[in-house]
Amino acid sequence: MGVAQPGWCRSDDPRDAARQRGHHGRAGRRRRPEGSTLNDDLDGASAVPVNPEPLPIGERAPRRLAPATIGGFCYLAILVGTLAGVVVAATTDWRLGIRIISGVLGAAAVLRLALPEKDAGMLAIRHRFLDVAILLAIGITLFALAQTIPNQPV
Repeated sequence: MGVAQPGWCRSDDPRDAARQRGHHGRAGRRRRPEGSTLNDDLDGASAVPVNPEPLPIGERAPRRLAPATIGGFCYLAILVGTLAGVVVAATTDWRLGIRIISGVLGAAAVLRLALPEKDAGMLAIRHRFLDVAILLAIGITLFALAQTIPNQPV
């Protein structure tokens, strides 16, 4: 009898968690209006059909080899630049590698600010100005740390 049992309207009661989320659960909170997804084409047609026809048994859906938006290409360029900075930091001068990474993050912030919401692709994670602020803060911090950390004797 010393074991705690779940009670009504407590944090461990699953009915209480369902009541806190609301009657519709997570899916019923906020829905985007039709045509407001980030990957819409310029003419308003969705990149993925809303009701695709089922594929015959044994067939696979065609694979997309390129990003759907210009922001996807920018995101890939940012990944390549960051990888280049990591390689430079690991193989030669670590300060130069960190400066490359901070420059790439600054470029990502500028791209996120310049690209429209529907073209931002994977650069759009949160609200535009919050994304820009986070990218700039991390880039400036990395650059400042690379500049101010004194050289250590080897």
